[in-house]
Amino acid sequence: MSAPTASIRDARTLLGMHTRAAWAIAVLYLTAVTSLAVTSWHGVSHRWPIILALLITIVVTAALLAVRPDPLPPAITVAMTLSGPVCCALVLFVLPVPPTSAWQTWPLASGTGTATYMCVRGRTAAAWVNLWGMIAVTALWSGATGQGAAHGVAISIVNLPPLLMATFFAYTIRPAARTIFELREESSRRIAAEAAVLARLAEREEQMRRLDRTVRPILQRITDSEPLDSATRLECKLLEAHLRDTLRAPSLVQGSLPAAARAARARGVEVIMLDDHGLDTADTDTRERLSTFVAAELDRADAGTVTVRILPPDRGLLATILADHPTEGMRRIELGRHGVPLTSQTEQAAQERGLA
Repeated sequence: MSAPTASIRDARTLLGMHTRAAWAIAVLYLTAVTSLAVTSWHGVSHRWPIILALLITIVVTAALLAVRPDPLPPAITVAMTLSGPVCCALVLFVLPVPPTSAWQTWPLASGTGTATYMCVRGRTAAAWVNLWGMIAVTALWSGATGQGAAHGVAISIVNLPPLLMATFFAYTIRPAARTIFELREESSRRIAAEAAVLARLAEREEQMRRLDRTVRPILQRITDSEPLDSATRLECKLLEAHLRDTLRAPSLVQGSLPAAARAARARGVEVIMLDDHGLDTADTDTRERLSTFVAAELDRADAGTVTVRILPPDRGLLATILADHPTEGMRRIELGRHGVPLTSQTEQAAQERGLA
């Protein structure tokens, strides 16, 4: 029973009631209660009420651990409140008079345990109703069997101290639990914010180092007294286009794409890259497939314009490539969500078919 990933702010989680250890303890507790009930039912008039009371106890104990909302939901609270008096009535009225064993009144102890954990789960008033209901049922049974109502009160009122301690817990530890979880969430938010700031600073420093490595050589040549030759001017043009790509389409400046775009521009191809962030959440394989395909399209271009656009998120397509060649016409390629080409159309050919 691992803790859920969602934010949990209750005493149930603080005490570990959602863990495997808690369930193991509950199994041991229910095994002990069942053993007491079975080994002490000699002399009873009927056994099925005791079995029914055991089943109610098992269900209530499991619900105390498994039910998520805190405080407990109203319907579950009502059922738990009635479980103590009902179990007492089922068991006590089939016992011999006087009982042959002190263990035959086990519903008083199990019901008190239920009431105690109802306080832990934020239902203190209902827990007290549960306990006083058990005391009333015990007094009624004791009076009806000739033992005197006072005797029934005496053997059941001893369960008040555990519930008093649970009530103290409800009004002190539960608010502290909320404060602890609020502090934990605040600490998590602060750590996440600091990590984001550090990541942005690291990325900025890396960009500055990359920019320095890329731009410094050409800037030094520009500052020389010698006039710029055609090769240097081309280098400036290619560098300016690359820097524009890093700002306008950062997700496309990776892998073999920058080199392919540079080579295409050097051949006289106008390369336009646009990024509407549809690739931000894509996996590595999709990014690699798209990068490889776009690089291949740029490698085959020898003139005209090639426009690569990453579409916005939640679209049916991931990207489009529009290749406008002066002699071959216009060709549009659509890439699906996994970076696989879906269509490739030559608009010039389509127009010729239309004219025909």
